[in-house]
Amino acid sequence: MALLQLALVVRAVLVKQEKVASVFGCTVISMENYCDGVDEGNVLDSIDFDTLIKNLEDLTKGNDTLVPEFDYQQKRRVGYKKIMSASSGVVIVDGTYALHAKLRSLLDIRVAVVGGVHFSLLSKVRYDIGDSCSLDYLIDSIFPLFRKHIESDLHHAQIRINNSFVSSFREAIYKVKCRSKSSDEHPGSSLQGNQAQTDNFIEMYLRPPSASEEAGINDWIKVRQSGIRYYLSLGDQRIVDKNFIIRPKAEFEVGRMTLGGLLALGYIVVVSYKRASTTVNYGKVSMSFETIDVLGETFMVMRGTDRKTVGKEALRMGINGPWITKSYLEMILERKGVPRLSTPPLVSNTTVAGSRETAIVAPKPIRVTTNLVTGLEDLSQPWTRSPTKSKTEPFVATWHFTSSDSSHHDNTVLDPSSFRDTVKLAPMPDSYDLDRGLLLAVQAIQALLENKGVPVIVGIGGPSGCGKTSLAHKMANIIGCEIVSLESYYKQVKDFKYDDFSSLDLSLLSKNIDDIRNGRRTKVPIFDLESGARSGFKELEVSEDCGVIIFEGVYALHPDIRISLDLWIAVVGGVHSHLISRVQRDKSKVGCFISQNEIMMTVFPMFQQLIEPHLVHAHLKIRNDFDPVLSPESSLFVLKSNKKVAYQDILAILDPAKFCSSVQKFIDIYMRLPGIPSNGQLTDSDCIRVRICEGRFALLIREPIREGNFIIQPKVDFDISITTVAGLLNLGYQAVAYIEASAFIYQDGKILIEVDHLQDVPGQYIQIKGVSKDAVAAAGSMLKLDGSYTTKSYLEIVLERLPTVERSSGGINFQQSTRLLEIVDFIQSQGCSSSSESSSSRVVSPIEGIIEEMQSKIRRLEKWLAINTVLWTFLMSAIVGYSLFQRRRQ
Repeated sequence: MALLQLALVVRAVLVKQEKVASVFGCTVISMENYCDGVDEGNVLDSIDFDTLIKNLEDLTKGNDTLVPEFDYQQKRRVGYKKIMSASSGVVIVDGTYALHAKLRSLLDIRVAVVGGVHFSLLSKVRYDIGDSCSLDYLIDSIFPLFRKHIESDLHHAQIRINNSFVSSFREAIYKVKCRSKSSDEHPGSSLQGNQAQTDNFIEMYLRPPSASEEAGINDWIKVRQSGIRYYLSLGDQRIVDKNFIIRPKAEFEVGRMTLGGLLALGYIVVVSYKRASTTVNYGKVSMSFETIDVLGETFMVMRGTDRKTVGKEALRMGINGPWITKSYLEMILERKGVPRLSTPPLVSNTTVAGSRETAIVAPKPIRVTTNLVTGLEDLSQPWTRSPTKSKTEPFVATWHFTSSDSSHHDNTVLDPSSFRDTVKLAPMPDSYDLDRGLLLAVQAIQALLENKGVPVIVGIGGPSGCGKTSLAHKMANIIGCEIVSLESYYKQVKDFKYDDFSSLDLSLLSKNIDDIRNGRRTKVPIFDLESGARSGFKELEVSEDCGVIIFEGVYALHPDIRISLDLWIAVVGGVHSHLISRVQRDKSKVGCFISQNEIMMTVFPMFQQLIEPHLVHAHLKIRNDFDPVLSPESSLFVLKSNKKVAYQDILAILDPAKFCSSVQKFIDIYMRLPGIPSNGQLTDSDCIRVRICEGRFALLIREPIREGNFIIQPKVDFDISITTVAGLLNLGYQAVAYIEASAFIYQDGKILIEVDHLQDVPGQYIQIKGVSKDAVAAAGSMLKLDGSYTTKSYLEIVLERLPTVERSSGGINFQQSTRLLEIVDFIQSQGCSSSSESSSSRVVSPIEGIIEEMQSKIRRLEKWLAINTVLWTFLMSAIVGYSLFQRRRQ
């Protein structure tokens, strides 16, 4: 097997190589281990290229090899580690100099990753010092090695990836902190049987040039020195919620010369202190005893990535505070007589390129005010359709309040209840990415709690698939609040019209919000998506301890709803933007160009009329640029086989304590734009796949990755409305293939096993799915499926079975075309009809017979599954009972 060498140039502490490795299961070689010493300037001469080249040549020949291991604390090579010849045939070389000329001839794929802390720091510095120096001078000052040794190599990359990640609360660190007498006397001392790790840090805060001493610490740059390494974070981005300090999981390693460049540009070290830390890790929580030399005190800190786990562990160990929510920096600044240091640490004097003699004279911070957007007419294209990032987006935005009662412009003092009713949040004038938007959303809730009190009622609106639910759950994880979906308020849904505003029970929603506002328990509805009707109610109470509730849904910002809410958040992007891009790409392929406005009017008529006009009024506008379809971190590993597997064999490999099963029936429709060349054979990549399942339409517009026996597919299907499908048909997309299937699904939380029966295809296909590649492979081996796997899609399988004479360019059997036309006619008739049309006056469509037949089959399959499960349980009990009886007789 030929070895594929993949090089990743990583400019910061990123996880690109880990994501690629998780997909392919390959070997990662870090260039950090090839240092033959530590050079204070981090120059290229410190890398042992000869050993690296030998290792790569060994792996290319299929031989095992020994790679070095370097210890940065000891500043020397400490040994070697054996690397087996990669079974997957893929090796990733990860490092700053991975595209150097000495290595390029050995690489098959060259990938350059730029962005991250590199461009974020550059943007921050330019924001701080303004236009007092050129961009080239900034690069040469902060990143001299990048300009000299790295940047030129990036032009040889075949793939370039821009990482715009700055700091993320998606995976925040939750911690609680209190004072400690000593680690021995603390209640947590019982855990010190575990291995403890001791670290010593120097933490420095750099103030921007010409900034006043009163400038907020959010404007400072934090640098942490650990041994010979430096880690940087841009500002004190954290959230304090009750006893918890919540910080983004983002700290970037930088070179010593980068720190020297910042000092040369005029940044001043205003605070510096030493922190000695002893840490014990156990499970998902760590406990640290941290001594701060300037304060002369020791603090106990518990950290973890899950808020509830951290709180439970603290209670279990009897630690109950008193909790401290101030940072060490805030405590130091509050102490009288603590000097503000102006002496920088010792760094190299050769950080700034000698060829540059431009001096920076009293640089002034730049503060550019963002232009206010009062309506859609002020933009060339609305932000909801073509999201773009602001060039002058401030690093720290601040929430302000405004009075909605014009009668109180005099000096009249308002009582608290009047204040609550009249004071509103002032909208942010700009739109933000998901990470910064998440931070601002939580800060807005905190401001409302402090200024208006409980409860705070939040609404998150936007088109289908934009990320509303994901954002709501991330906010709830930080705040610990309740989430209610507006889908629960559908009275009844017919004809797949899940985007019909008139279907919402607004009177019940208004009553629930009024109950919450007045501190009363209330009953919110439960909606059954499968039956399309309400199935019951559940009791909800917003606790005084939290005082926050989130309503999320397509129409959350409709005027009839948002008037009762305190915070309005609009989210755009997701499948909305991806589908627009896909339609534009398809149209351009056949020489037909169409504007975004035309697409919106055709594909998203309900969005255009009933959703988009309300989003521009949001207090906070968020662009979701994250692409969950292409992200390996949200992918499933799938093994597919047509080998028959017995039901009891499936049960044997699943966890009986977490086992559950279900039955589904679905129809897949493949739609292709006329004029796209198919080379005589229809393929998945030519089509948009629409799945009808349980009364919902779901869209998939990307093709999966195939690697060996595995199909790596996105973990996300986007719900869309029937009007969107009708819009695609109106744009010229043709329904060219049709697959009807039923599926028995068995899962235990880690592995999902799906047994599919395709109509008109004999036998069955079994699919094993999971987020862990190893777990999926192990399940396949236990079911004895090795050697029987296929990576073909169901579309390919169905097309291969068609006779040549029947394999038309549309890719569908002549006998199926009639049924497909019935479905298409139904979609067009329902999608193009008015949302206010009464369903009772409509003529019965042939598709209703198909849907009723599906539901009937599902009920029969569920009964069969229940009977089969009971019989199997009875049989196993009888066998076990008989076995025990025989043993007793013996």
